[in-house]
Amino acid sequence: MQKFLLLDGIAGVPLGEDLARALTSIDIQATHYNLLQMPKVPLYTVRSALAKLVNRARDKSGDTFFYLPKGNRTALAQIIRETKPDVILVIGFIYKFIEPAVLRALAEEHQAELYLYDTDSCNLYTKRREFIFFLEQELPIYRKIFSCSKVTADFFRHSRNQDAYFVPFGADFIAAPRLSDDEGQHDVLFVGSGDLRRIFVLESIHKHVTIFGNRWSRNFSLMSKALIGRVNDRSVWGGELYALLTRSKIILNVTRGPYYAAGTGINLRIFEALAAGCFLLTDYCDEIAELFTPGVEIETFRSPQELSEKVAYYLEHPEQRMLIAKNGHAAFLKRYTWAHRAREIVTLTGR
Repeated sequence: MQKFLLLDGIAGVPLGEDLARALTSIDIQATHYNLLQMPKVPLYTVRSALAKLVNRARDKSGDTFFYLPKGNRTALAQIIRETKPDVILVIGFIYKFIEPAVLRALAEEHQAELYLYDTDSCNLYTKRREFIFFLEQELPIYRKIFSCSKVTADFFRHSRNQDAYFVPFGADFIAAPRLSDDEGQHDVLFVGSGDLRRIFVLESIHKHVTIFGNRWSRNFSLMSKALIGRVNDRSVWGGELYALLTRSKIILNVTRGPYYAAGTGINLRIFEALAAGCFLLTDYCDEIAELFTPGVEIETFRSPQELSEKVAYYLEHPEQRMLIAKNGHAAFLKRYTWAHRAREIVTLTGR
């Protein structure tokens, strides 16, 4: 049996655990390791501060990114030695936990192949120095890269000469009962963190939207009182999220500004909404039109005005909304469960 070790750098969301379970379901031995719980190097806070001072003194240009990895190399070596993986799949990134060159050396020592499921490099688009560091220091250690963004995969392939593939997210089937239209608690549900573009977009439907997510209160000075009144400034996951999804008539997805500017953005929320049999309304990008048929399996918008118009239309036409939701759920079951993603990743690793 093939052995996968998933080193999860974004374990604040369940993606890595879900993928590990999906690999196990297709007879791959998969171990999930939460890098956020990895033992830190001794006296990390002090050593990090000193290292930053030293590197700032050395960097005459002031244009170099520096980050002292917080993870204990011995702990990582032990988990690799114990699991004896054929494949080490990093979820998100490794540089904040272990120096990429150290991971490559450990993989070579134990004859394991290194792969990356790139879930978060889009968040570095506005952090030029850190993005360059990621491109130059981390990407080269991997045999192949699987990215949730087609735009990013193309960039890695064409500009960095990396063997990169577009591998969108998935979801597990959410066995939550769909309520009738009259029982819907929320007209429009948006779950996500505060972001300037999201504020501009959501202002157009402030009478209908209910918002959950963090980092909203820090943006209240930019928001109307009407929109502030629709905010629940806290994160929701798991059962609470699924309950919210199934009690909402429209699930809205609005990509963050840097993603939208790059013409990309297919996040987990899209697949979770479809997994729960919900009607999904998301901002348009070519990537999503390649995966789903707008107006048939999902619905899209290209501007705040179009969003407002479509929200009004689909609230007034529940039969059309529920038909699209049914088609979207069928498409999810056919092509976008985590089991589908696990098989795709296994195939791409040549296992």
